[in-house]
Amino acid sequence: MRRYWMPAESFLSAQEIQFHGDLFHHIFDVCRQEVGSHFEVLGDQNKAHLVEVVSMTKKSATAKIKDTRILPALPKPRLVLALSLSRYSTMDAVVEKAVEMGVSKLQPFYSDFSFIRKKDSLPASKQERWNKIVISATQQTGRGDLMKIADPVELKDLKSQVNQNPRAKGLFAYEGEAALGIKDCLQSLKADKAENFEEFWVFVGSEGGFSQTEVQLFKEWGLESTTLGDQVLRVETACIALLAILKYEFGHMSAKV
Repeated sequence: MRRYWMPAESFLSAQEIQFHGDLFHHIFDVCRQEVGSHFEVLGDQNKAHLVEVVSMTKKSATAKIKDTRILPALPKPRLVLALSLSRYSTMDAVVEKAVEMGVSKLQPFYSDFSFIRKKDSLPASKQERWNKIVISATQQTGRGDLMKIADPVELKDLKSQVNQNPRAKGLFAYEGEAALGIKDCLQSLKADKAENFEEFWVFVGSEGGFSQTEVQLFKEWGLESTTLGDQVLRVETACIALLAILKYEFGHMSAKV
């Protein structure tokens, strides 16, 4: 069944939803929905509404909510992917997969080897595109919230958000000589009662990786370098591998009871 993400203003009441503008065009002109069609609507506080289209004009349509199911909230610790701004095609791929992997927030940052190194060099259109990718991927996965994409910041500005708060831990992936393998790193985290974390941050470099200065910065924050093996992975591959391992280790892939 098709799903569509709707902004809050589309919910006219507890039983009625209205479609107009770009959403109307996509749902009724592109996807060929019509009066009598049934589909799910997301966007209302972790709920999925089964709706039936009851009326339609040339520019708008109205649907009645027939049934509602509660969608599970993202489990804790919430995963935060901090990614050095990479090539645009790589960023597009990572944004999509991060939504699918249950990332709570994507935090882009500028680093010594990032593809974009200055704030004024990042076109606003790129962030608009990433937000559209988030909505599309959310509809595909059926999760109940939109992954937040934070404004890009300098790496040094993230110090206050990770490892300074006992409820926020993290690691950084390093293609050089790392202190710990991912297995040893996670065993250490388990000993530190990772289930009590509110957030877990994963730092991944762009195509150029991290500089020695940045590696030292991470160590000052209390983050150890972590390796995923002998092969040097592409940015998008490293992100997916790390997120999958963490989801498994934190029990995010457990069977529903």
